[in-house]
Amino acid sequence: MKLQDKVMTAIKEAMKAKDTVTLESLRAIKSALLMAQTEKGASGDLSEGAELKILQKLVKQRKDSAALFVEQGRTDLAEDETAQAEIIAKFLPEQLTEEEIEKVVVQTIDAIGATGMQDMGKVMGIVSKELAGQADGKTISQVVKAKLGS
Repeated sequence: MKLQDKVMTAIKEAMKAKDTVTLESLRAIKSALLMAQTEKGASGDLSEGAELKILQKLVKQRKDSAALFVEQGRTDLAEDETAQAEIIAKFLPEQLTEEEIEKVVVQTIDAIGATGMQDMGKVMGIVSKELAGQADGKTISQVVKAKLGS
């Protein structure tokens, strides 16, 4: 089942359950997918990779907003954003742990013979493609920096 079909089914269920937070989150996904499908130069159908990038972007936006709200003392708004991020993340593949990401980073560093921070771009490019949808870029970046810096 395509992501858009899954989202539509979940929207119907959320409407029946009168779950406003879930409904708002699902409508955000639907809107983002439609925008990507209809933007200039788009073919109409999105690849699975493009869908994953959209979902990751939505989750990151929610997490960033929640962090800002906490910083400003607005925990009520932060809770909503965190709840939405969790709902959107359910449509992403299982996220890898930091140890699993570290294994992939070490294998990549060994495979391309990276020696220092000057090779970070190469390592990030390969690892990001390999772990698309399974890990966020910030975590990958932190692990790569730690491994290349030492």
